Amino acid sequence: PLLGTNPFAFGWPRKGDAPYVFDFATSVAARGEIELHRRAGKQLPEGWAIDADGNPTTDPEAALAGAMLPFGGHKGSAIGTMIELLAGIMIGDLTSPEVLDYLGTTTLAPFHGELIIAMSPEAFSAGRPGDPFARAEVLFEAIVGQGARLPSQRRFVARRTSETDGVTLTAAELEQLDRLLEKGLDAIA
Repeated sequence: PLLGTNPFAFGWPRKGDAPYVFDFATSVAARGEIELHRRAGKQLPEGWAIDADGNPTTDPEAALAGAMLPFGGHKGSAIGTMIELLAGIMIGDLTSPEVLDYLGTTTLAPFHGELIIAMSPEAFSAGRPGDPFARAEVLFEAIVGQGARLPSQRRFVARRTSETDGVTLTAAELEQLDRLLEKGLDAIA
């Protein structure tokens, strides 16, 4: 419970194509995914969370009161801790436990730090052989050539569809938007 979902994101620019980007929680699943299961009345998959007593749980309510497990076991925990150190302590912001102490709940959007490190592939690889963008494309083509999908590939396709056809919402989503319009943040509780 000391670590939040501590998301980690990365982007690589591509010439003439959508960037290679990913953004993932360092927990097995993002908090929002657990919240979606709770709202739908669905159990969580095994291995996502523990309850407040440290016991494995598939109950979303118990998971939200307990803790989300890190992806990759101890390795994911180490990456989550690294993010706490870099985007909390190092930049003088709050850590996940400090945010919880301050807010008293995990239901509100937490205060959090963000650390952005930007490097230019051209500047960083200057003086070395090969075009970094061309070399990256060879790697991306090899990944796709094996039948895998690049991160965010579906998202970019969905974005293009939304830009041309508009956003489609379900009746439940429209109802939730009406509830938010009527009650504001009280609709969340």
